[in-house]
Amino acid sequence: MKVAIIGGTGRAGKAISAELVRRGHQVTAISRHPENAVAADGVTAVAGDVREADALTAAIRGHDVVVSAVMFSDTDPASLVGVVRDSGVARYLVVGGAGSLEVAPGVALVATPDFPDAYKAEASRGAAFLDYLRGVADIDWTFLSPSANFFEGDRKGSFRLGKDELLIDAQGDSSISYADYAIALVDEMETPQHSRARFTVGY
Repeated sequence: MKVAIIGGTGRAGKAISAELVRRGHQVTAISRHPENAVAADGVTAVAGDVREADALTAAIRGHDVVVSAVMFSDTDPASLVGVVRDSGVARYLVVGGAGSLEVAPGVALVATPDFPDAYKAEASRGAAFLDYLRGVADIDWTFLSPSANFFEGDRKGSFRLGKDELLIDAQGDSSISYADYAIALVDEMETPQHSRARFTVGY
């Protein structure tokens, strides 16, 4: 497949790029800093900005899949979805956040007393992005939330999948590496199981 990654030079974007290349796909890494893209055969770095809709639309047109791997505080869901729609790309995957995952029925992680204040604005914007997507019926989208601790670590290749509830392991931890998150995202890309839905991944 030909896959465009908006935010292709961030930690998640680079891990997804590496996983796609490992499986033989072609990647266009779009970023304000294209020089930071993964240096590998199969990766083409392109300068782009989520605030420049026309140029971004042109950059992703002709791809099979678009991945959004940018901070929610830097994006407007209506604008970004509009870019995907105008590009004609049918499949859209979003690197989500953990804040909107439930820790109890009707209780989101971001609403818990111990949720760090420094991340509340970004988590709330992520939840709003997901709410917007749930009203989009003309694009085949998927929103993949990581676990609470999203970190740079080994590619283990083993993890669990869930839906809207925060995944917690036997030790009480909720975590996933960028490398293993990328496996789950590319698995979904190759064999779609969560069309117009959110799911989550964790150990």
